[in-house]
Amino acid sequence: MENKIKELRAKAMSLPLNPGVYIMRDKNKKIIYIGKAKALKNRVSQYFGSHTNHTPKVIRMVENVDTFDYIVTDSEFEALVLECSLIKQYTPHYNILLKDDKGYSYIKITNEQWPRIKNAVDQAVKIFKLPTCGRKFPQDIGKGRPCLNYHIKLCSAPCTGKITHKEYTENLKEAVEFLKGGNNADIKKMTEEMNLAAENLEFERAARIRDRINAVKKMGDNQKVVCSKIKEQDVLAVVTEGDTACFEVFKFKNGALYDREHFIIGDVDDLPQARHEFITGYYYKRNDIPPRITVDGSVNDTELLQQWLSESLGKKVVIFQPQKGEQLQLVEMCKKNAAEHLAHRRGAVGKDTMALNTLGELLGLDSAPNYIESYDISNQNGTANVAGMIVFENGRPLKSAYRKFEIKTVVGQDDYGSMAEVIERRLNEYEKHKDEGVGFGRMPDLILLDGGKGQVNAVSQVMKRMGYNIPLFGMVKDNKHRTRAITDAGKEIAINNKRSVFTLVSNIQEEVHRFAIGYHRQKRKNTSFKSSLTEIEGVGERRAKALLKHFGTIANIKEADLQELETAPTMNKVVARTVYSYFHGDNTTAKE
Repeated sequence: MENKIKELRAKAMSLPLNPGVYIMRDKNKKIIYIGKAKALKNRVSQYFGSHTNHTPKVIRMVENVDTFDYIVTDSEFEALVLECSLIKQYTPHYNILLKDDKGYSYIKITNEQWPRIKNAVDQAVKIFKLPTCGRKFPQDIGKGRPCLNYHIKLCSAPCTGKITHKEYTENLKEAVEFLKGGNNADIKKMTEEMNLAAENLEFERAARIRDRINAVKKMGDNQKVVCSKIKEQDVLAVVTEGDTACFEVFKFKNGALYDREHFIIGDVDDLPQARHEFITGYYYKRNDIPPRITVDGSVNDTELLQQWLSESLGKKVVIFQPQKGEQLQLVEMCKKNAAEHLAHRRGAVGKDTMALNTLGELLGLDSAPNYIESYDISNQNGTANVAGMIVFENGRPLKSAYRKFEIKTVVGQDDYGSMAEVIERRLNEYEKHKDEGVGFGRMPDLILLDGGKGQVNAVSQVMKRMGYNIPLFGMVKDNKHRTRAITDAGKEIAINNKRSVFTLVSNIQEEVHRFAIGYHRQKRKNTSFKSSLTEIEGVGERRAKALLKHFGTIANIKEADLQELETAPTMNKVVARTVYSYFHGDNTTAKE
């Protein structure tokens, strides 16, 4: 038993910090407990740590856990709704408080003249601007200033007397109805109230209701797990990493997610064909084929597959790829979970895997670019001209693979020519080290240049001449030096509507700029250093560093007398006199 707990804890510690639902199963794979978490890793790992703070019921439950699954969601509220939906379907043994088919008592209305919602969903409290402070009403009305929540429009502030008891009661009633009945009916009712208030010239009230409608709509956009308009369907998504892929399947009945599965497969080099093969293998001899299969991308021979599935089910089956709206959100949620499973296989983070897959799709690559090289040029008016190369592996910096280049063939400020030189030298290094498979001996899946079409064109010509066909793009900045888009030699590709990709590319661009400019500053410092002490005859770089270490600054060296110079580390009388003469007007001993 102790070994099993250690195994389960290790698995729990690899979970993401996202909100979601966890599903405990016994040795027969039967679901025995379903819970929600604001951060899956923190919550689930608590079960398999010390039992000191566990209740007897929890201890018994943990003793019967053989494995667990999880589903990542976008918010804690979404996790709560999914938790309730799954408990209602499976009635797990240890979820004894939530087995009542009449509903789930996860809210409490206080019994007082000015009632409040206790332990309720934070969003509902904010939408309907209900107080969360400890003041008593009506006793405390007018006795103090309203708190911060009033000023940031999260509370109607009954304490100020700005809202009547009737209005407050209506707000509370609408909040309760919202939590009990969903949002579509609420929006319709509130729209009618808003229009009526406007007709009666109650414009402030109409504006408050308008803001409430917008908040409810925004909240509803995230409730993907229970608001699917398609009553019965499977949602299928795939995430790739090299030649490995994870297929995730979400199964919906009556508009609610009731089950999910994931499958790790290998040898994936053609996603449309992989989806085709997965669908045929998954639904072969199954008796639960849904009338609709929602997918995250194109599928080879779609019409033929639909015909085969329809004949197997006995009625029409449609394979559908959404482009927007609720169904696209469901696909993204499914894809996020596939990314998490694939990431756990290599101890990575699911959001990084998701970002790389989305980036690969956006750029039209055959697979996710797990090994990315990025380059930037740095100089000052054409002097101290250098370049930095950084590497991101699996979405994270791989600092052991960073490299610095001192520009050798380009004179003056020529970023295009400098970038072309650097890439040519990098590819030449690959030819020397390709048998090693690491560092310069590893070919990148993608090259990102800090620059636009000019840099991309210059490097493209080099790669074409040398016979290489590596995906190549530039990272374009706006007039405030922030990442704006990705570009090839022709057009720009917007990334600001793909948050995960935007964050990844921005991080890469900031990191390569930091690395290149850091090397440039070091180069300038070294150049300045050489132009002073090392210009003195008999003073090389080693002796110059020793002098600076001993005296602290060049000014102190200049102020030192001859005896102090003679006794300094690495010095002798001849060199000491030369240094002294250099700083005191006799320059005949300095290098010409």
